Amino acid sequence: MPTPDLLTPDFLSQLERLSLVARKPVRGWAAGQRRSRKAGNSVEFHDYRPYGVGDDLRYVDWNIYQRTDRLMVKQHVDDEELCLHLLVDASASMGMAGQGAPQSKLAWATRLAAALGYVGLVSLERVGLGVMRERVTEGWPPARGRARVMPLFKFLSGVQSGGETRLNESLTGYAGRTRGSGVAVLVSDLLDAGGYELGLKALLERGFEVHVVHLLSAEEMQPSLEGDVRLVDQETGEMRAMRVDRELLQAYQEHLNTFLARAEDFCKARSIHYHRATADVAVEQFVLGPLRGQLLT
Repeated sequence: MPTPDLLTPDFLSQLERLSLVARKPVRGWAAGQRRSRKAGNSVEFHDYRPYGVGDDLRYVDWNIYQRTDRLMVKQHVDDEELCLHLLVDASASMGMAGQGAPQSKLAWATRLAAALGYVGLVSLERVGLGVMRERVTEGWPPARGRARVMPLFKFLSGVQSGGETRLNESLTGYAGRTRGSGVAVLVSDLLDAGGYELGLKALLERGFEVHVVHLLSAEEMQPSLEGDVRLVDQETGEMRAMRVDRELLQAYQEHLNTFLARAEDFCKARSIHYHRATADVAVEQFVLGPLRGQLLT
């Protein structure tokens, strides 16, 4: 299968052997490919629901179709579908790469989204996508099947950074518009003066199992600036001249450590899976390392 530059063929072959993990039971809107952790057995009928694009025709009740001319799918008490929601921050701050960096934060984020989306789609899970700037403006609702792999890759390859970050608004909007729930993976630098807490709480209230991949550049983690510099806010355009010395760098590091600790503590206190990454680390290394056993198996 031809692939864009997002993922190498060797990495794709490794992803083929992985599957997604949900820590808590997640009920989807279609008969799924996994067995539930809840009690029940696969022949215990639960309910009907309308047929949706991508549903397995084996679960259609053809007797109902003959009587009503409507396609209805049978659900069983232990049939589950893990629906993966990929939420990518594409605000202007995500376009930062840093001196000598091989890629921007957004490029790293789209490659991670492509890898996770690929695992979900080849495992016949539903995968949805939301690209966030001021709000969720791009993407598509959850869909399933290998046929969605190339459209996903093509779309992610064209995502550009721009606009301000409004995580509370965009996450709350996504949670409110999305049918059902599932596993939501937010990839963001969390650099939003308005905060992100209300948005993450909105996902939790809708029943999502939430993973936050907190992504910063190597330059943000350890700035190499010194002397007289002019700093420009990538989102607001505000410019500030300052002299960078050891004292200022120490104050910055203390502020950064507080910012990181606050984000991690907020997530852990609410059973949100928190993962920290820097854009100079290979996506392959992150997926096959820290995410194994947490989101992938």
